[in-house]
Amino acid sequence: MIHFLLEPLKYSFMGRGMIAAVLVGIVCAVVGTYVVLRGMAFFGDALSHAILPGIAVGYLVGGGAREPLFWWALVTAIASSLGIGAISRSTRIKEDTAIGIVFAGTFALGVVLISTVRNYSVDLTHFLFGDVLSVQSSDLILTAVFGGLVLLTIVAFYKEFMVVSFDPILATTLRLPVRLLDILLLILIAVTIVVSLQTVGVSLMVAMLVTPAATAYLLTRRLPVMMVLAALIASFSGVVGLYLSYYLSIASGAAIVLTCTTIFGIVWIWQTLRGRRRAA
Repeated sequence: MIHFLLEPLKYSFMGRGMIAAVLVGIVCAVVGTYVVLRGMAFFGDALSHAILPGIAVGYLVGGGAREPLFWWALVTAIASSLGIGAISRSTRIKEDTAIGIVFAGTFALGVVLISTVRNYSVDLTHFLFGDVLSVQSSDLILTAVFGGLVLLTIVAFYKEFMVVSFDPILATTLRLPVRLLDILLLILIAVTIVVSLQTVGVSLMVAMLVTPAATAYLLTRRLPVMMVLAALIASFSGVVGLYLSYYLSIASGAAIVLTCTTIFGIVWIWQTLRGRRRAA
């Protein structure tokens, strides 16, 4: 068993990958609690795809270098989130419709830009499906810094976010800046998605935001406990997923997401059986 656990760690890329998976798992899980509680899963999915133009522009501007991709994706994610909020607030169009418009338009623009890049299927595929094993030390620093800023912001505005999420009417009565808090939460989701991009990719990003938090939601109704449980589930899934990726030679991002989904399935079945026993 010890050999089984230590064998992958002799490779430095596995060590960096596990650190990245744990960091990303914690940030995604904590932010994901608000995504689940406020029913924003579609927003998270749309935003993860909306950053594709930024990735493509960063690739073209940087000549294939990795560093510009993060910053261009970050700018695109924040701009898309603010654009969705602006459209839904300034028109009669509902938020889900605004999300669909921005999602489709930006994703199509990303596809057009990527199609102009030679060998784009090889060079940019890992941004669609994740490539946590290629994480470098500089990537870990960016993940730690921006992930830490996200977590610190949530701690600083914990009470305000909680009131707005559970009782928007009370938040208005207390004269909280509801609109500004909503914008801040959208930006935090955008930053979280960009931070997690290399771990699970665009296509699987929404799973890391939603599945661990949804699993924790089945186990508790207390927000702090939900955040801790979600973070533990996401981190555990990241580590287990990488071991599965190593020993089964499968895609790392997909392995992490499938581990999350399996844990959710186990908890859901257990809760269902428990509920039937109580009813009997």
